[in-house]
Amino acid sequence: MARKYSKKASAKVERAMKERNAGTLKSGRSGRKVTSRKQAIAIGLSEARAAGAKVPKKTSKRPAAKARRKSRA
Repeated sequence: MARKYSKKASAKVERAMKERNAGTLKSGRSGRKVTSRKQAIAIGLSEARAAGAKVPKKTSKRPAAKARRKSRA
């Protein structure tokens, strides 16, 4: 089975986690210090996407239109 994330993506996430643990990781827009593990991973994956690494697309927070129609019926 193929890798879901490339080695380059893993390295970006690892760097972001190390920065978070050191207390130097900042969020993009507001510049606030990141304390959440999930947020650090998201930042690493976002940077990997920007660098052209193999990373799956972001999933939508909203359910797909087909699933929404089924739930209303």
